[in-house]
Amino acid sequence: MTAKKARGKKKKHSYIWLSVLSVVLFFFVWWLFTEGSLGTIKENVLPGPIKVFQTLIDKFSNKNPDGATMQVHLWASLKVTLTGYVIGCLVGIPLGILMGWYEKADMFVNPIFDFIRPIPGIAWTPLFILLFGIGMLPKVIVIALATFGPALVNAYTGIRQTKEVHIWVGQTFGASKGEILRKIAIPSSIPFILTGMRVGLGVAWSTIIGAEMLAATAGLGYLINLCRGIYRPDIIIASMICVGVIGAALGLVLTFLERQLMKGGRW
Repeated sequence: MTAKKARGKKKKHSYIWLSVLSVVLFFFVWWLFTEGSLGTIKENVLPGPIKVFQTLIDKFSNKNPDGATMQVHLWASLKVTLTGYVIGCLVGIPLGILMGWYEKADMFVNPIFDFIRPIPGIAWTPLFILLFGIGMLPKVIVIALATFGPALVNAYTGIRQTKEVHIWVGQTFGASKGEILRKIAIPSSIPFILTGMRVGLGVAWSTIIGAEMLAATAGLGYLINLCRGIYRPDIIIASMICVGVIGAALGLVLTFLERQLMKGGRW
């Protein structure tokens, strides 16, 4: 191992320890002001970390007070999120590619997209409830819309970033416009497309929580909203921890897949 690599590895380890220290400090301060010697905050207002983690573990086997365990709510949220996310990517990415490559498609779709894009996905929920009732379908559509924007914008940007010299080389060798799109523009835009997918996944996961708080019979958002009404802050915080952990895990999985694709030199 070279001296430069050794220094880089040491620096990386120091960053990891700083990250661990920040998390430990956060939980220590939380414990100190709730369950520790400076405990001035009442448990029914803000329970301490020990109480919350006990509740979290218990909720995986205890159906009270909502009639379902934590894993039931996790699966309900994940199922809707991943279904809507896939639909949003399948529609947004190809449309973004077409808009980026064909000017007429851009001129046709862009005015509608510019009108829809500023509207948060959660804002569509009441309308879709009126149209489709309370069930999986309206939430899937909301998630698809939330994913659609980042997927389209990044695919569009990736296609527009295609270098002119690469296009010129393709034209020199007699490639048609469609062949240049398939063999040059799309492969060069893959990093942008993957970034859009990662951003879209984060937006989708945060949107489902809000949608479930408005209309759902299961899911983490539903559980948070229910426990707000019965004044159970320990379950609310436990659910929020699950939201954060699952969201981070989904992001890490997609980042890992992106790095593997780029590392393998497939694009």
